[in-house]
Amino acid sequence: MAMELRSYQNEAKVAIQNEWNKGNNKTLMVLPTGTGKTIVFCAISKDCVTAGERVLILAHRGELLDQAADKMAKATGLKCALEKAEASCLGSWFRITVGSVQSLMRPSRLSQFPANYFSTIIVDEAHHAISDSYQRVLSHFNEAKVLGVTATPDRGDMRNLGQYFDSLAYEYTLPKAIKEGFLSPIKAQTIPLRLDLTGVGIQAGDFKTSDLGDALSPYLGQIAEEMRNYCAGRKTVIFLPLIKTSQKMAELLRQKGFRAAEINGTSRNRAQILQDFDSGIYDVLCNSMLLTEGWDCPSVDCIIVLRPTKIRSLYCQMVGGGTRLHPSKENLLILDFLWHTERHELCRPAHLISQSQEVAEAMTKNIEEAGCPVDIEQAEQKASEDVIAAREKALAKRLAEMRNRKKKLVDPLQYEMSIQAEDLANYIPSFGWELGPPSSSQIAALEKAGILPDEIECAGKASKILDRIAKRRMEGLATPKQIRQLENRGFLNVGTWSFDVANKMISRIAANSWKVPLSVDPPTYIPEMRANDEAESGFIGHIELH
Repeated sequence: MAMELRSYQNEAKVAIQNEWNKGNNKTLMVLPTGTGKTIVFCAISKDCVTAGERVLILAHRGELLDQAADKMAKATGLKCALEKAEASCLGSWFRITVGSVQSLMRPSRLSQFPANYFSTIIVDEAHHAISDSYQRVLSHFNEAKVLGVTATPDRGDMRNLGQYFDSLAYEYTLPKAIKEGFLSPIKAQTIPLRLDLTGVGIQAGDFKTSDLGDALSPYLGQIAEEMRNYCAGRKTVIFLPLIKTSQKMAELLRQKGFRAAEINGTSRNRAQILQDFDSGIYDVLCNSMLLTEGWDCPSVDCIIVLRPTKIRSLYCQMVGGGTRLHPSKENLLILDFLWHTERHELCRPAHLISQSQEVAEAMTKNIEEAGCPVDIEQAEQKASEDVIAAREKALAKRLAEMRNRKKKLVDPLQYEMSIQAEDLANYIPSFGWELGPPSSSQIAALEKAGILPDEIECAGKASKILDRIAKRRMEGLATPKQIRQLENRGFLNVGTWSFDVANKMISRIAANSWKVPLSVDPPTYIPEMRANDEAESGFIGHIELH
């Protein structure tokens, strides 16, 4: 059975195989909810089976195992054995097994498997992979190639996952998926209702759920009233911290005229409630953190997160159920409240697409001030422009200080801003080797290239900058030393100039006793991006920089 992969899905598959071929046996793939991560690992599983391998798909919930097996059968025609409770894959002729980590982690169960029984292990919802239960299973099958699949790692998660995984093979971002038409546009609306979280404690790195229920309860009536202004005609899912809070919210909404239902882990008619919500019998579904993974209702077009969290992956999971495309919806609306807390790590809609805390804070402020639904991609672009403007102002101040000190090396921030390298400016290390300090050879190479190494805090950043310098050298673009020489004389964005154009201007300055010619105004000067064979001054070749 042939599988039609989208272009990014095929790119992901190839990238994963390349990582394994390079010896990075434990690698990650990141695809947003709704972009078909299951299809990708089904395609990889089929290739492994064709090569004679056994594959284990590992998950922590029965729904995820059922979905994986169902998708595998539909996409590839391959059936799966089950390793869960009384069911075992041992003796089965199926080459793919879907396995429950809770069952497999038991020593009595693991001991029945040789360490090399599975050649490949796929960890669905891979942000769980560093937990003790997963690590016990993965350590037993320590000869297997491992693919971690997740929709929702933040940089904190990546730093943790980097303790186990060797690399990130492929990442497809939420903004790109929206731009390319595979996910719904997202709008955020800030509701001017301030919810006080100052008395809520912290447990396991996040807000304590028992405290959240008490803190939230006094506001539920006001929230239900606000929903009458924004949720009419929309299919809405609300995430709440406790079952009793979820039940109370559903009752208040029914009193306000909504067709609201409540669902939790103990609901006996759970499947029927979900079906009725999907078919439109209910227009609001309240839940206590039940619908975060493995649930699919593409027609949802409004999400309300009343379970505040500091964990970005959890926030993305809650919102992710509403990002799928559906003929009945134009966009996904996220209703966001003004959470009053002394802690600034609280996740807001901005954190869905911005990896930079600086940009996310600017986005959140802009959305709050708008007073109407704001497209989060447009908000991110505006916030990025605001942040860049602020950085440029700060950079101008630093450059003035640098001129006074007559530094002979380029400050890394100056270099990043000049070459317009937003990825370098926002770089955050993920894997273990990246976190360490720059090596002596990296420091020497940076200084030789003209970069001041003192401001580069880790080996990963040093590697990124050196790679960029080498790439730019091959592309014939201005060097760090040329950038320093010209920008210290007032020219702007020299990093976008070619090597030859920069060399031509330096030749003119050298011929003018190292002064900028009177006919040239550095702040407004825009060069022709093609140098003549000879500099106007008559100098030929590269001028040594003072």
